[in-house]
Amino acid sequence: MISEGERLDILLGALLRERPEFSCIAIPDTIREKRDLLRSLMNVRGPQPFPDDMMSLQDEELALQRDEKGVVALALIPLSPLYPRLRLWQGDITRLQVDAIVNAANSQMLGCFVPLHRCIDNAIFRSDGSAYRNTFAGE
Repeated sequence: MISEGERLDILLGALLRERPEFSCIAIPDTIREKRDLLRSLMNVRGPQPFPDDMMSLQDEELALQRDEKGVVALALIPLSPLYPRLRLWQGDITRLQVDAIVNAANSQMLGCFVPLHRCIDNAIFRSDGSAYRNTFAGE
């Protein structure tokens, strides 16, 4: 089994090799910086296939980050006293254990490509990875 640092190095190397203009970017030393770079590269990556072995590594990394944040079961969110079929959540929606999150998209239906932008699209994409954009690209 490889360490998180090694997994991030492999993912970052693969993403950096996809774009020649990123050849001058060095892989950072700390896990936090590696995660930030991974998020940035995922945000600017267009909808295209990602090799299965890289997808598996990405899934492992995102599962680790999910587990660190914690998952909130829908049943733990109290019902609204005014409308008992409604539950209101204030917080990181990527922590919710739900089947889907509906997100407003741009005219290309691809979402935001701005690295480290603090919008909801990037928050969702950061948590779900390359499969998210590929869903909308017909993958």
